[in-house]
Amino acid sequence: MFDKLFILSQYVTPQLAVSRLAGRLADNDHNPALKNRVVKWFVKRYGVDMSEAAEPDPTAYSSFNEFFTRALKPGIRPVAEGDNTFISPVDGAISQLGQVSGYRIFQAKGQSFSLIELLGGDTHRAEAFNEGAFSTIYLSPKDYHRVHMPLAGKLREMVYVPGKLFSVNPATAENVPNLFARNERVVCIFDTAAGPMALVLVGAMIVGSVETPWAGVVAPNSSGVKVITYEGESAISFAKGEEMGRFRLGSTVVMVMPKGSVRWDAEQVAGKRVRMGEAFGRVEA
Repeated sequence: MFDKLFILSQYVTPQLAVSRLAGRLADNDHNPALKNRVVKWFVKRYGVDMSEAAEPDPTAYSSFNEFFTRALKPGIRPVAEGDNTFISPVDGAISQLGQVSGYRIFQAKGQSFSLIELLGGDTHRAEAFNEGAFSTIYLSPKDYHRVHMPLAGKLREMVYVPGKLFSVNPATAENVPNLFARNERVVCIFDTAAGPMALVLVGAMIVGSVETPWAGVVAPNSSGVKVITYEGESAISFAKGEEMGRFRLGSTVVMVMPKGSVRWDAEQVAGKRVRMGEAFGRVEA
């Protein structure tokens, strides 16, 4: 009954207005006493392990968003070595993983979503990934919320896709059709030694925004899908394990690789918790 009421609330809540207001409040640095109370409550409520943070004092951060996107202590997430080792880009729990089939990605029991819609509605962009490997990783409130490169790569394209802001927790994934191709998202396409790689940062209810090192905060674009290409001097190269984005309040990352390019490790299964930097798969091509 609770799950049904929760899902219903997602449809009737003014998602965008609530989320943008939450984002502005999370950025506010003018009321440190209130910020400290909220941060301390959040740490206790969700069991955040501050001993891993570069700054372990939760009250030392100037705003809630600064706390939420906190850095970790150097070396606490070692990056698995090997040119053919594909690593987890985040701390989180695997929602699903497997193979794209007929331009559809498995979401949860009875649910799937469109690869073409996920990547911004361009069939040509999606074509390289059809029948390829995908993995969806959910970041819970207690997790580290920076996103890192699973492989070394060069940024080719960034696509902002406006959309809804449903929650992305397991209950919603099981009940909201086309969820990850329905929510607001930032699609990043990289060229790697294994072929093109799509990393999709999916927004959700209360997510203030998504941020990248090259574009800063990716603001909502009411005019529709926005595509930015990077080539020549504007192309940006990233090492494996280097930060490529962060959630200013948490969400989900969807990774998609071309057919035959990678094989996920056998121990990576739906429901398993993963940590950024650990081996996730092997490059096949």
